[in-house]
Amino acid sequence: MFPEYRDLISRLKNADRHFTQLFDKHNELDQQIHNIETHVVPGTSHEIEVMKKEKLAIKDQIYAYLKRVETET
Repeated sequence: MFPEYRDLISRLKNADRHFTQLFDKHNELDQQIHNIETHVVPGTSHEIEVMKKEKLAIKDQIYAYLKRVETET
């Protein structure tokens, strides 16, 4: 996710609790979606849809956060 911000993401994951929580929640949702889609755990297409929308919203928040921090430095 956002390879152009790889260095900034690494710095924020080590120094910014809010960013880390967003990043971890995005990864957690990604894993949950993957587990349902690969039938590791049961789930419905509706559950996947809801999780994908939440994941996208978090991704948007992460991007906005990265842009903001980038302009501050």
